[in-house]
Amino acid sequence: MRLSSIVVWLARVMAILGGLVLAAVIIMTVASITGRALVRFGLGPVPGDFELVQAGVGFAVFAFLPWCQLNRGHATVDIFTTFLPNSVNHVIDLVTEIIMTLVLVLIALQLYYGMLDKLSYNETTFILQFPLWWPYAACLAAAVIAVIVSFYMILVRYRELKVGTPMPEPGQGSLH
Repeated sequence: MRLSSIVVWLARVMAILGGLVLAAVIIMTVASITGRALVRFGLGPVPGDFELVQAGVGFAVFAFLPWCQLNRGHATVDIFTTFLPNSVNHVIDLVTEIIMTLVLVLIALQLYYGMLDKLSYNETTFILQFPLWWPYAACLAAAVIAVIVSFYMILVRYRELKVGTPMPEPGQGSLH
């Protein structure tokens, strides 16, 4: 199995997981709001709904990062770079990919330290009492996959620079 297919698979699986978690959070939020509106009929809100939303949305954000990184989905401002030669744009892409990788490594490290902190103090959520290190661990796993994808994208950008391949059009994505 080629490295590119493994990286694409990892990014896709994380995006699907993030989408499933986000869909579950949406369904739970609708159920909670509906339950609040129907209190007089014996229903009620979902206990700890805001805790579940925080954990779920946090994970979803990190789960979408690998797919975004793979597909050049981050916001770019290319007003001036469109007039530059492709070789210069390849260098800019490689440098920004390296910077993004360093940022993702820093984020993953901070999630790791935060998870250890929550674990060592046995912190739990207020209502549901689930350990706070659980969402940190889930976000950390997604961030580590984002780092792996980001390192792979450095290789892709380096190869583009070395070979001098044409620049992808906006929205074209990277390599699939």
